[in-house]
Amino acid sequence: MRKEIIHMPPGCSMGAEMILPDQRNWGAYELFLEGKSQIGGMAGFAPHWIPDWLFPFQQSLTEWAIRKGRCGLFEDCGLGKTPQFLVWAENVARETNDRVLVLSPLAVSFQTLAQAEHFGIEAHVSRDGALRLGQKIILTNYEKLHLFDPKDFTGVVCDESGILKNYDGTLRGRITEFMKKLKYRLLCTATAAPNDYIELGTSSEALGELGYVDMLTRFFKNDQHTIKPMVYRNKGNNLAQLDEHAKWRFKGHARIPFMRWVCSWARAIRRPSDLGFEDGPFRLPQLIERDHLVIAETLPSGMLFPLPAVGLTEQRDERRRTIQERCEKAADLANEQESSVVWCHLNPEGDLIEKLLDGEQISGRDSEDAKEEKLLAFSRGQIKRIVTKSSIAGWGMNWQHCSHTVTFPSHSFEQYYQSVRRFWRFGQVNPVTVDVVTTEGEQSVLQNLQRKAKAADELFAALVEQMNHAIAVDRGVKFTEKEEVPEWL
Repeated sequence: MRKEIIHMPPGCSMGAEMILPDQRNWGAYELFLEGKSQIGGMAGFAPHWIPDWLFPFQQSLTEWAIRKGRCGLFEDCGLGKTPQFLVWAENVARETNDRVLVLSPLAVSFQTLAQAEHFGIEAHVSRDGALRLGQKIILTNYEKLHLFDPKDFTGVVCDESGILKNYDGTLRGRITEFMKKLKYRLLCTATAAPNDYIELGTSSEALGELGYVDMLTRFFKNDQHTIKPMVYRNKGNNLAQLDEHAKWRFKGHARIPFMRWVCSWARAIRRPSDLGFEDGPFRLPQLIERDHLVIAETLPSGMLFPLPAVGLTEQRDERRRTIQERCEKAADLANEQESSVVWCHLNPEGDLIEKLLDGEQISGRDSEDAKEEKLLAFSRGQIKRIVTKSSIAGWGMNWQHCSHTVTFPSHSFEQYYQSVRRFWRFGQVNPVTVDVVTTEGEQSVLQNLQRKAKAADELFAALVEQMNHAIAVDRGVKFTEKEEVPEWL
């Protein structure tokens, strides 16, 4: 690119001279800048329709989301995010007379369609990108996004938006690219993972707020004081890679400002009473968590008795060395129940449990259509027991018909939380039993999971507190003295 020196008028704040790209390439440069930008700020409107069948707290959240235009709803599982975002999408469609795309995890689109029909909202599933005249609310799954053009829509809903970090960088980038030019955007998910501030930053960036790197540098710091720059040249995206060894923590002053900043573009609740409403039917049944310690037949090399595994390498070795014992126990526990789901982490675990289980496996080897077919069959009660991974079925599914699950511990609290919440959610009428199968060497993994669960409760409680601080009006002050008006008035 040739450079030209342009002399600026006297008094210009940019100085006496400025280097600009060759004007012959200026149009291309403007297109480049246009492609990097996205719409930000407020973009809402007054609601056209808030139905009476929404609970009062749902009406409040939905009206706020419509007026906000681009926002996040972080609500616990079973609080009715689906009818809320369907009403949001219907309002956007009425306001713009244009289409809204609803993105969901695999097999969830059909659940959403069933709820739309139940509530009298017209919606249509598209699995091939086809759009028909008059269809305003289009439902599809994330894997089909490449079949759609953002120019055909004016709004987008990301259902279970927390799942986005489980996808590879290409798909995540495609979702962000799709969203950033749409005027109306809604992200819906349950509790954010504890200390997973990148997820909150990614959500903020998708909504046109702070990017996740800007968020981290504003509110957090690490011991290394580093963020490694990384350029995806083929994709044309300038991103930043966080230092893998850096431990991010709040700056001394930043915890409360961070929570208030999140509450400026999101609402977070665990139960209706967090917003001052009656909990009513939104009460969870009993959760029974049982730990099962299995004894490995073979000891680690050079060991006379089992010891807790230290570090990821030893923990991986422990997990692979004890596959037989753990899978046999998990299958026995599941086969005792009328309906059950076994969550695994490794392919050999899934293959072995499938042989021992009176049920089906849903694995990564299945096609997308086969996965959907099996997930729907389990949802309808046609399959009584399944073994799968949380990355496949741990998001969005409503399985209140089942009240038993078996899992192996991992360091991911979010995977555990989402897996359990497929069953233990508002609308479940039976106590839910969670059997955790572990070994002596994995005790430290289980303890870390419990620590993260406590951290998640603290994070969500802080978000709720600051949300209420932002929206509450103090009516407790009593003015008893009469105002004295000066004579000259």
